[in-house]
Amino acid sequence: MPTTVPIVAAVLATAAALVHVYIFVLESLRWTAPRTRATFGVATEAEALVTRELAYNQGWYNLFLAIGTIVGLVLSRSSVDATRAAGIGVLMFAAGSMVAAALVLVVRRPALARASAVQGLLPLVAVVLTAVAG
Repeated sequence: MPTTVPIVAAVLATAAALVHVYIFVLESLRWTAPRTRATFGVATEAEALVTRELAYNQGWYNLFLAIGTIVGLVLSRSSVDATRAAGIGVLMFAAGSMVAAALVLVVRRPALARASAVQGLLPLVAVVLTAVAG
């Protein structure tokens, strides 16, 4: 297991967390707004109303991944070895879950490759950099 999170990885993981907070806002708070509907390819307000509860729940998943990433980063800066190791583990799990979700998205709908890249590239690089830092 890595013993530290490189600064570049920490910055990228923080950016990934912020992206996922933004996705939470769109999915859980602004789902029926015209710009949000356009972003997610939801054609009508009626369709948005039908899918609102699913999007709301999905938004919270994104927020929890962001929180996990930030908590992992904070713990990874501890001077206590066990706490630092736990933080790196939490970070790797949360950021790795972001990457896995992005892969599921692009495999299921290749037309969403851009959205998948937005969701998954930052945490992927953070995970790789952290893994090789060990």
